[in-house]
Amino acid sequence: MTTSASLPAGTEGAIRTGGTVTDRLVDANQRYASAFSDPGMDARPVLHVAVVACMDARLDLHDALGLELGDCHTIRNAGGVVTDDVIRSLTISQRALGTRSVVLIHHTGCGLESLTEEFRHELEMEVGQRPAWAVEAFRDVDQDVRQSMQRVRTSPFLVHTDDVRGFVFDVKTGLLREIDPT
Repeated sequence: MTTSASLPAGTEGAIRTGGTVTDRLVDANQRYASAFSDPGMDARPVLHVAVVACMDARLDLHDALGLELGDCHTIRNAGGVVTDDVIRSLTISQRALGTRSVVLIHHTGCGLESLTEEFRHELEMEVGQRPAWAVEAFRDVDQDVRQSMQRVRTSPFLVHTDDVRGFVFDVKTGLLREIDPT
């Protein structure tokens, strides 16, 4: 697999060398925009689904799930855990933009499996202020998916909680494994 970071300098379409990573991203956007045409889409996902997943760079959700632009809302954070902010986004997704299904995706080898809430204490010691947020670290990815499903299913703000399914994505095989919610 080739990533933009591994393209040799001078290769056609390669991002220019030098500058910051953000400069490289802006350059890539210029190339993208030069061929862009408005697809005329609405903000409402065609498949009426919201996907909540980890921010891990190894997860290419659109390819892994066979999705196209406009098919879904994608909400990502560290661990793919259902936090208050995820509930906020899902509530807007459902109530204002018509989604009815929720797919939760955690993955093998997640960095949150190696952290603890001690991370917050260490931050407090370093910067002099304790973060208001929880790390949401976990040891058992299956159990964390179950917890996330439960948080979605019991939220009073969400109107569509009957089609909530959770999965673990295997970063070595690319396969999803469905988690039984009980």
